[in-house]
Amino acid sequence: MSVPPAGTALAGGTNGPRALRPLLDTVLDALTTGAEDRAGPLPPGGPDAVTRAVHDACHPLLPEHGTGPHAALRTVVHTLAAGSADPADPHCAAHLHCPPLALATAADLAAGALNPSMDSWDQAPAASALETLTSRALAALVYPRAAAPDALITTGGTESNQLGILLAREAATANRPAAGPLRIVCGANAHHSLHRSAWLLGLPAPLTLPTPDGILTPDTVHTCLANLTGHTGPASPVLLTATAGTTDSGAIDPLPALADVAAHHGARFHIDAAYGGPLLFSDTHRTALSGLDRAHTVALDLHKLGWQPVAAGLLAVPDTATLTPLAHQADYLNADDDTEAGLPDLLSRSLRTTRRPDILKIAVTLKALGRRGLGDLIDRTLAAARALADLIDAHPRYELHSRPTLSTVLFRPTGADDTTLATIRRTLLTDGQAVLGRATTPTGLWLKATLLNPHTQPGDLTTLLKLVEGHIPR
Repeated sequence: MSVPPAGTALAGGTNGPRALRPLLDTVLDALTTGAEDRAGPLPPGGPDAVTRAVHDACHPLLPEHGTGPHAALRTVVHTLAAGSADPADPHCAAHLHCPPLALATAADLAAGALNPSMDSWDQAPAASALETLTSRALAALVYPRAAAPDALITTGGTESNQLGILLAREAATANRPAAGPLRIVCGANAHHSLHRSAWLLGLPAPLTLPTPDGILTPDTVHTCLANLTGHTGPASPVLLTATAGTTDSGAIDPLPALADVAAHHGARFHIDAAYGGPLLFSDTHRTALSGLDRAHTVALDLHKLGWQPVAAGLLAVPDTATLTPLAHQADYLNADDDTEAGLPDLLSRSLRTTRRPDILKIAVTLKALGRRGLGDLIDRTLAAARALADLIDAHPRYELHSRPTLSTVLFRPTGADDTTLATIRRTLLTDGQAVLGRATTPTGLWLKATLLNPHTQPGDLTTLLKLVEGHIPR
């Protein structure tokens, strides 16, 4: 059989690795030179400069005759690396955007090469078995006392929250078909995806309760649920949602008390632990998630405090039967007789049809590091956040919002108004010096440092504060 040209060789089969090896050398070289050219957490110059650089390097992207694989890889990968915000840089700390482990990234290469499609068993025999094994192991962390915990693999917190709301809606319809539409109750601290999910699912907009201290107050929730469920006539079913790790500050709602309130009023309970959920790996910090296992559904992400390439989300449930409402049948993917004959039904484990085997990188990471290894990374990252808070607290020109719960630290120059603060942040971005986020609280605007690099050193934190200080008006 003739050997195809390098640009048209396939990644799979016995010859695939041979075709990949020289291409990977080119990719790795381009990643190195691109990072060297960037020389910082993000490219300087702002959007216009980056757009020009991409255009100048890559145009035309559909030439009449191609440049060949190595030239294309060198050009495009180098341009992407040089123009990226690099979460591995300790001064890239704006968002819940983690630096992925090299280990997990290498595993993701295998997923791309093998290309299992997780919508039918005959496209992903081993991957489907690995997904079952791994997702149930992670679900058991969330629900350690449950008999048959399970988890769906999702694209992240947004999809997980939508699935949690969908399951609540379907459970309410099955149990009380004459009742009104599902009412969602959340805090002002909740992720925006709850509101978007309600809209997508045709539900009333969530009742949003105030969170003046950044977390839900059980008494406020009790009053709200009493008003919703205490009137005469068929009350609407209620889903109470809580957050374990808010996007703005990393705050954790009082989960045990909220679980009590939900149970008292017969409300379903969902916890968005996309950010804070991985604390379950840490012996030191897992107690912060007390009450997590009392939720009907839990969102969990490993592309935040789990160091996985995007995407690596899960929705955990205490029993596989909870997922029954998601059952869906398409004869070419999960025919009834195939399922009865023992072929696993994958279509009913996602709202998506074609989906990548994101479980592979997760499984490799869990196997390689174990719970304690991941827990150590969690502990280091949260310790770095506390160290940054200490530096801010001791600095005469800075104001600390509060002690960090997870790895997010809010701070600002003392006396700076919102306009000054926003200008400082954008200047740092445009200069390519630092990537800091912004968070609005009842006390105004704050700079947000979301630390997700477990190898951040004290000197990195000191330098970050000096970069900000250099732009404080005198």
